[in-house]
Amino acid sequence: MADADALEDAPEDNPYVRDPDTDFAPVEDLTEDDAEEQVKLLREAVRYHDYRYYVQNDPVISDYAYDRLFERLQQLEDAFDLQTEDSPTQRVGGEPVEGLGTVEHVAPMLSIDSSGEEADVREFAARVEREVGETDFVCEPKFDGLSVEVVYEEGRYVRAATRGDGETGEDVTENVRTIESVPQRLRGDPPDFLAVRGEVYIPREAFQEYNAERVERGEEPFANPRNAAAGTLRQLDPSVTAERPLDCFFYDVLAAGKSEADVDADASRGGLDAGFDTHWAEHEALPDWGLKVNERTELADDVEEAIAFRDDLAAVREDLNYEIDGVVLKVDDRRACVDLGVTARHYRWAYAYKFPPRAEVTTIRDVVVQVGRTGRLTPVALLEPVEVGGVTVSRASLHNQEEIAEKGVGIGDDVRVERAGDVIPYVDEVVESHSEGHFQMPEECPRCGSDVEYDGPIAYCTGGLACPAQLVRAVGYFADVLDVEGIGEAAAQQFVEEGLVEDDVADLYELAEADLAELEGWGERSARNLLAELDAARHPPLGEFLAAIGIPEVGPTVARDLADHFGTLDALLSADERDLREVEGVGEVVAGHVREFLDNERNRRVIERLRDEDRLGEPEFPEETGGDELEGLTVVFTGSVEGWTRDDLQDLVVRHGGDAPSSVSGNTDYLVVGENPGTSKREDADEHDVPELSPGEFFELLDERGVDADR
Repeated sequence: MADADALEDAPEDNPYVRDPDTDFAPVEDLTEDDAEEQVKLLREAVRYHDYRYYVQNDPVISDYAYDRLFERLQQLEDAFDLQTEDSPTQRVGGEPVEGLGTVEHVAPMLSIDSSGEEADVREFAARVEREVGETDFVCEPKFDGLSVEVVYEEGRYVRAATRGDGETGEDVTENVRTIESVPQRLRGDPPDFLAVRGEVYIPREAFQEYNAERVERGEEPFANPRNAAAGTLRQLDPSVTAERPLDCFFYDVLAAGKSEADVDADASRGGLDAGFDTHWAEHEALPDWGLKVNERTELADDVEEAIAFRDDLAAVREDLNYEIDGVVLKVDDRRACVDLGVTARHYRWAYAYKFPPRAEVTTIRDVVVQVGRTGRLTPVALLEPVEVGGVTVSRASLHNQEEIAEKGVGIGDDVRVERAGDVIPYVDEVVESHSEGHFQMPEECPRCGSDVEYDGPIAYCTGGLACPAQLVRAVGYFADVLDVEGIGEAAAQQFVEEGLVEDDVADLYELAEADLAELEGWGERSARNLLAELDAARHPPLGEFLAAIGIPEVGPTVARDLADHFGTLDALLSADERDLREVEGVGEVVAGHVREFLDNERNRRVIERLRDEDRLGEPEFPEETGGDELEGLTVVFTGSVEGWTRDDLQDLVVRHGGDAPSSVSGNTDYLVVGENPGTSKREDADEHDVPELSPGEFFELLDERGVDADR
């Protein structure tokens, strides 16, 4: 039985509040009136239990009992068509939208002036005292999330918007609706119209768990909780938002009154309109209305207490389950706030005392194991986000078990992080160990459960393409090497999860337009474009074919050397290790990898499937190199060029000493844009300031370089 004191604010005579009986009668035994009455009680109870859990942080029933109540409510709403917009069951997310609209704020949502210097904070307090006299300060954590305006009318959730430019923001109503700590109905006796300001964030523990899942799926993790929260809140599909662990703190009344037309839009008056003379009174009222506030907020008598509050909070910053980057001092007296006013951008009655940026020492929150396309297992440290050389770092490769053991790296340890060549983050050393022993690599693949084997210090999954992680990466790599636009990481994952690619990369050539068009985010046009891309990639040069099938240690350069040396695929297939070592750039290790790959029965089956005329067909013989006229030139192609396949154009550049990769980077000299070009390469070209050439301009360039292109 729940503590009676904890239930003083509970709805009366509701059987689903105190030790609820969850042994429900069958739905078919209920009349419509019975169902409506039970739904009414269940909604009331679920809202109450949400309040106890999310706002009071003091649940009065078990998670199991709550889940049973929620499931019953959902069951009855579906069976009797009793859904309402403000029901707790509607947090699962609505239909996707084409784009986020804009909303004009009820009152301007201004920013807060800030500094990390104590002297600046004292000057703020001195100015306040000069203008309005002595005052108390409400001190609260400065959350590192995304600020939102949430509006209620007659106690019901109406809309939500991001801060935007302060005057208007993005309409995120349906996404915020999915956040469980944002009530659909207010409690108590709130104003008829209420606009409140809050901060949407992702708790640290949930952030690390979610990032671990992304890394294990082969996706890039979010850099920090703020980026994750911002990206999640701006999703066009609310059901995606509902799956991610967003939370929200509330801390300001922006406006209040009998209706929206009735409120005073002055940014400083919100609390006064609601009848509150102080910010502290607001802070105490918000949870009475069911709005979650931060428990560490305090009232300081003067600036000395406010500074002490900031120092105390800085000392426990790493122990909090949410990101903060300082504290906010607010003048408590709301009438004094009106007198102090605002600037064009800032409230003059509030100031943020920032923490110094984190040093390069941070904490390992978790270690996850990523499965590469060749089956290699790579341990990845998920870090408390830290600034390293001006870049936020939240992950670092630990490379292998040998390195982990040598450095003694374990979960919970404080480590020093550096960036190799100012680019790739790595764990340099353990500064302070908090773990018992170091991290141990798993004995089974985390994705498919196959045994793990070692080649020296490197761990490999033995599942091959039966492992979904390897298959996803193999598909993405294959498409990238053959320059098939439209198959990125997300699409490859989608094809494997939906069963369109089940066995190996050759399944790509069995994709049907109708099946592709039905996938989420696809349509008939994108399906047709992808099939055209796959068709254009048939009969690739032998070097590209060898690179695309994913032989370990064989990238485009080694693959081209193998093709030049052996001339045909059959000749390579029959070559022994001694023959392979005769190839320039192929040593004993690479020769061993090539022979082992080609001897694998499954890999031979994939090769034979790809050689089928209905798929890639027989790889073309490599052509002789034409010279070095284009040496040092890097050209990328997008779209079609009349009379030429993309493979022919790339081969032309390579045969004359240039480089023709499939993607744009900072090293690209030109992007050649033909008919019906893709968008991604042009966007990358814009980002890297890469000039574009028409096909005619490209051939003129070849003429200038002395390359005779027979068109």
